[in-house]
Amino acid sequence: MMHATTATTSSRARSEKRSVAMVSVLAASVMTLLKLITGLLTGSLGMLSDAAHSGIDLAGAGLTFLSVRVSDKPADEDHPYGHGKIENVSAFVETFLMLASSIWITSEAVRRIFVHSVAIHYSFWPLLVLLLSIGVDLWRSRQLLAVANKYRSQALEADALHFASDIWSTVAVFIGLCASWLGGQFHISWLRLADPIAAICVSMMILYFSGKLAYRTVAALVDTVPVETRHRVLTEVRHTPGVLSVDQARMRRSGNSYFADLTLSLSRQSTFQHTEQLVKEATEAVQRVLPDADVVIHTVPRPGIAESIFDKIRAIAARNNVVLHDVSVQSFNDKLRVEQHIEVAEKMTLREAHTFVKLIEQEIRDELPQIESVLTHIESEPATIERPLSVATDQTIEKHLRHAASILPEIIDIHEVVVGRIGDGVQVSCHCTLPDNMRMQRVHEVITALEDRFKVECPEANRVLIHPEPATDNHHH
Repeated sequence: MMHATTATTSSRARSEKRSVAMVSVLAASVMTLLKLITGLLTGSLGMLSDAAHSGIDLAGAGLTFLSVRVSDKPADEDHPYGHGKIENVSAFVETFLMLASSIWITSEAVRRIFVHSVAIHYSFWPLLVLLLSIGVDLWRSRQLLAVANKYRSQALEADALHFASDIWSTVAVFIGLCASWLGGQFHISWLRLADPIAAICVSMMILYFSGKLAYRTVAALVDTVPVETRHRVLTEVRHTPGVLSVDQARMRRSGNSYFADLTLSLSRQSTFQHTEQLVKEATEAVQRVLPDADVVIHTVPRPGIAESIFDKIRAIAARNNVVLHDVSVQSFNDKLRVEQHIEVAEKMTLREAHTFVKLIEQEIRDELPQIESVLTHIESEPATIERPLSVATDQTIEKHLRHAASILPEIIDIHEVVVGRIGDGVQVSCHCTLPDNMRMQRVHEVITALEDRFKVECPEANRVLIHPEPATDNHHH
């Protein structure tokens, strides 16, 4: 359902962007033609310069229309980041068109002022065309800017800027024509220069807008991201619970899409599931600043500030992909001694297991210099499903178990005793009820004592599993 909604939104965006770009082309075509005809009939350089400006906008609008069609294509093998950069390239090409027109207009205006003046044929037509142009440009620039901001389209924004600059340039030409007409009527020679001066004003406006556009498009093409945007992203991610630090953060923009690539330090005690959740939360943090951004996060396990010696030892075991349990640390003369149980594959030979465990012990000593010695009890890790020949309650064995439990005063009762015979060996399991508030350290001691006493009374029991449970959960006494 979510994919369908996203596809519909994307389709609506493409349709709206193409529609507004097409109308922009039509508007630019009509206004360019009107200004060109009027400029040729009147001989006004201001009008011709404005026609040139609109002509550039027409070419730009055409580029925008094409670039919007191409940039909305999905990513493919040749363009893994999509086709969004086409919009930036389109806007960059438009800046050269604007620069070329600015140079032509300025050189022609200078020629008319200092070399050869041109007589202007005055009429009501030019003023009417200019007023119509102002109205059309105002309407179109607002339409384009609204869609550009809505979909973060740089090509449409460039087009909107062009129409906005047309408004000011048209006003300058309008004033220039009026001033030039007044100069002719009242024989004021310097006012007759108002038309080429207005053309120079238009040229300067074109130059100003093209400079702004060039700066922004070049910044997009070389993957510049505003410093404040990057700081906001880093702040959001660093405040994500569980993220120790942001080691690297790279961001880039392609058209209206952002891509973010981050490397985060997380506690090496985190499980895969917890790490996955943290990555999801960090991704959401980035998207709060850059909505719909494509985010890739690489995680690096790091030791936490509050990590204990036990945590560090477990982390080394996890790094070697082994099961570690029953870790104990003793202190002798300011030096530490570690005892631990490690499970290895049951098909591994003693020599292989011993060599493997020695490497882990060496790693522990290298990372924790305060540890003087490490003693490891090597156990086999079960990898086969056992098939007991019989599973039944054996009265004699259960009697031995209950007798061993009666010697330990903390044990409230023993229940659900199950005896399984596998070959010549016996496997026993049971539930052991203990006080609710007993600490786990004491629970372990009591269960170990029960196991030891039971094995003395029943030597044939080669495996004993005792499940402790609190008295409040015991419904058997």
